[in-house]
Amino acid sequence: MSAPAASAAASSPDSPVAPARAAWRELAGRLVREKPLGAAGAIVFALFLLCGLLAGALAPYGINETHLAHRLEPPSLTFLLGTDQLGRDVFSRVLHGARLSMIVALLAAGFSTVISVVLGLLSGYFGGWVDQLTQRFVDAWMVFPGLVLLIGAISIVGPGLGQIVVILSLLYGIAGSRVVRGAALGVQGQTYTLAARSLGARPLYVLWRHVLPNVMPVVLVLFTTRLGAVILAEAGLSFLGLGVPPPAPTWGGMLSGDGRTYMYVGPWLAIAPGLSLTAVVFAVNVFGDALRDLLDPKMRGIR
Repeated sequence: MSAPAASAAASSPDSPVAPARAAWRELAGRLVREKPLGAAGAIVFALFLLCGLLAGALAPYGINETHLAHRLEPPSLTFLLGTDQLGRDVFSRVLHGARLSMIVALLAAGFSTVISVVLGLLSGYFGGWVDQLTQRFVDAWMVFPGLVLLIGAISIVGPGLGQIVVILSLLYGIAGSRVVRGAALGVQGQTYTLAARSLGARPLYVLWRHVLPNVMPVVLVLFTTRLGAVILAEAGLSFLGLGVPPPAPTWGGMLSGDGRTYMYVGPWLAIAPGLSLTAVVFAVNVFGDALRDLLDPKMRGIR
């Protein structure tokens, strides 16, 4: 098929791509009209994501470039957010900290959502001993406090970006499977699912074509809520010295260590990363709440 023909097929109303695009446009329009705070949260998160991706181009100085003659200098035109005790530009470090936070958030939230979907669909669809075994494992996993599991796991495998992503993915992925399981239980008893099974469709085909598309709203909301939780967890680990090791700047690391010692002299050392962390987590949470209300059939018609 030639390129013009392929483009015409994609834009045709009968193409399966057209309804998907129309659905996304409708969802975006409803988000702006009905949930303006959620739309603002999405914009704020997108800005932080863009700043993280372009941190190397936007940062006026290097992350560890020191200016000894300008140590603990307050915000100015030269240093927008001031400097720390070593003369490093706080604005540049906040931008690079946004990059690390976005990388950890997107990877850990994505992998944890995949784990939740796999465990939840298998448990909710097959039931029986598969459901019992999976749910007892999830119950045992959720007994332990999340922070204790994180600290114990990081103490064993050591701090690092890869280790943090894997541990956070397992922590939130196993616990989140309970949400996907509940949605799968409601779908697997529907008429279209029973009809596909009675016609001899394989379980994987039924899960892929009938169950998964109908639980995607729940999965999408789960992913957005996991973003804020992962960012806070990573910041907490960095604050305790168990996150990404120096010299890489993280928001939690900037709030601890030597920076905490000089916060009374230079309050901007705490204000800059603290406000950044608060803004992005709040933005993600309000966006996730708005998305949940828009995708929940029970909330339709409620203003």
